[in-house]
Amino acid sequence: MSIRKRISGAGGAKRGRRRKGAPGGPTGSRPGHRGRGALLTAQVLVIALMAVLAGRLWYLQVPMGEHYKQRAAANHAQNLIVPATRGQILDAVGRPLVRNHTELVVSADYHALLAQEDEGEAVLHRVAEVLGTPFEELSRRTRLCGPEVSRPCWPGSPYQPITLAEDVAPKVALQIMEQQEDFPGISAQQHAVREYPGGEDAAQLLGYLQPVTEDELAEREELRAQFSGVDRVGRDGLEAVYDARLRGDPGVRTLAVDNMGNVRGLISETPPEPGQHLVTSIDAEVQGIVEEALRRGVERSKKSGYPADSAASVVLDVRTGHVIAMASMPDYDPAVWNGGIDQETYEGLLAEGAGQPLISRAVQGQFPPASTFKASSLSAAVENGSPLDADYNCPSSVTVGDRAFRNYESSAHGSISLHKAIVVSCNTVFYQLAYDMWKEDGGMDPVAHPEDAMAEMAKGYGFGSPTGIDLPHEAAGRIPDREWKQQYWEDTRENSCRRAETGYPEVAEEDPAHADYLHTVAEEHCADGYVWRAGDAANFAIGQGDVLVTPLQLARAYAAIANGGTLHEPRIGKAFVSADGKQAERIPPGGTERLPVSDTTLEYLQDALTQVPKEGTAAGAFNGFPQDKVSIAGKTGSATIVGKRESAWFASYAPADDPQFAVVVFISQGGTGGVASAPVAREIYEGIYGFAPTPQAGPAGEGGEEEQAGEREPALPGGAPPEKLPQVRPDGTVAPPDGYRK
Repeated sequence: MSIRKRISGAGGAKRGRRRKGAPGGPTGSRPGHRGRGALLTAQVLVIALMAVLAGRLWYLQVPMGEHYKQRAAANHAQNLIVPATRGQILDAVGRPLVRNHTELVVSADYHALLAQEDEGEAVLHRVAEVLGTPFEELSRRTRLCGPEVSRPCWPGSPYQPITLAEDVAPKVALQIMEQQEDFPGISAQQHAVREYPGGEDAAQLLGYLQPVTEDELAEREELRAQFSGVDRVGRDGLEAVYDARLRGDPGVRTLAVDNMGNVRGLISETPPEPGQHLVTSIDAEVQGIVEEALRRGVERSKKSGYPADSAASVVLDVRTGHVIAMASMPDYDPAVWNGGIDQETYEGLLAEGAGQPLISRAVQGQFPPASTFKASSLSAAVENGSPLDADYNCPSSVTVGDRAFRNYESSAHGSISLHKAIVVSCNTVFYQLAYDMWKEDGGMDPVAHPEDAMAEMAKGYGFGSPTGIDLPHEAAGRIPDREWKQQYWEDTRENSCRRAETGYPEVAEEDPAHADYLHTVAEEHCADGYVWRAGDAANFAIGQGDVLVTPLQLARAYAAIANGGTLHEPRIGKAFVSADGKQAERIPPGGTERLPVSDTTLEYLQDALTQVPKEGTAAGAFNGFPQDKVSIAGKTGSATIVGKRESAWFASYAPADDPQFAVVVFISQGGTGGVASAPVAREIYEGIYGFAPTPQAGPAGEGGEEEQAGEREPALPGGAPPEKLPQVRPDGTVAPPDGYRK
């Protein structure tokens, strides 16, 4: 027997005996114990896994059930935001100032173009060929605007369709839509586009629309929640202030889609709610009269050799503070924003050389008010002790401090009343009044008497702070006083001291005398520019020096004089009317304040202002005007700024005996107020009341312009704006209030 067989046989015998024997030894018991342990472990593991699975199923079905139900629905439904039709902006009679018209618009999906191998270049070439537009122009339109990107570019969100062309012919749009395989990422659909029937009229007042930006979506929660991808928002004027109500509420269309994104049907639809119409206090006919009169006035000034670089006019309802008309020159056509704007046009809107037509001179322009400011100065003097029944000396010049201050053209009128000082616009009377008040207020000592009676009165007239009108970016103007001058000196001292050392060599090359003047001013300001001098007070009294007002502020102040002392917060928005005309909501009027002037002083001032167009500085402009029918009250002003020609003001109201309208006209570098601005105001009153226009003499007395004589219909029947709102019919047409025409 081999060794292997033996060992094997012995082993087998032993194993056989152990199976028959009792299981008592360690060697015999180990295999059975291992099997039972493994089985137990497997059972525990299975039970644990079952428990975890059961817990997970419970978590998914109970706590997270609603969440996954919505996720599942989202995989089979797609919500599409449907933009609402934007409301119109109407004048007080119902004429559209801004309306909509529908155009076919071709747009590009920014991200869809980027996803293509050539970033959409081939597609844009095909679109350019179909539209008949240069490829380069379309390519520039698809760029996102930024500091280093010139226009045209896309100023909106990259998630919006980028407008490539507007007012596209239906045949072209159909070609793009029927051949989508050739135009991936390109769409053509109908859009509502803003239309401005008045063209350039009231452009800054109305504002314009632009695509929504990423910043706006981040900042405006209500806009983000309703964003449709093609929304535009108001950027300026009324479009910006009343954007939410004009824009309306978008609708939601829920579409059934499969897992490939194909639309299988409509699940539900909530129609959009059109934006509300904004009824304003503007009268489109008066607005047109103001715009045309202002243009003619500017042209007359230019023909007489004045630069006349800008102008503004405001017409207010003195009883309510509502704006009837507001014009600013230079102006522009807001339709330039439709479909994007090229770089040259955009820069032109902002360029100083072009007059910055985006800026409204009526609410943002700040200018010295000149002699129109004397209404405030007279009020300050009288309310602080100067008698109304006294006579005041009006010499050709008066010494204030150590300097001589002269009348305009060095005229003298002897001993006169304050009434005549307003009528003939005697500067020296007001210089002396200011000098006396300056001494009473502490002179050059700003600590003993920091108050300034004239400055406080000017603030009481509403100067030096925004009026609160419902327009954006309103300027505050400036009313200088001791405190202001101290702060101004601290802010500008470093530059003044530097100029005191270096002088103005760049100015001296062309105007040595002006350079010497500037150098002297710099030296004085560097040394003690914080001091409120007697000369500061004298200049303040006639609306010169550092005093700045806006045309709107001046119109508001004269409206308050006219109505007996109520300073209204101006308003343009009058009411919201639903698209079907069934609902109307009046916009609350602005707040009011009282002029800090006694009734006696106001009546005295009113009487003096009434005589200015009859026998004073505006008499020439109103020669032949039917003042027996409508008496005009007003004040001229001729502002002087170093290095510039005179700027013309005329602030007025009418009828003087029962005031309804305040009219202010300003022409920058246009000449004197009585010759340049007062004739413009006359044309405005003639249009409002329907008086026959008369030839206007040029600023230097040259031949008048030929105008057609004869009666005409008054722009405002009865000489007042309508109290009732226009009626919006269910079909969208608008009917004027009774007695008014469209």
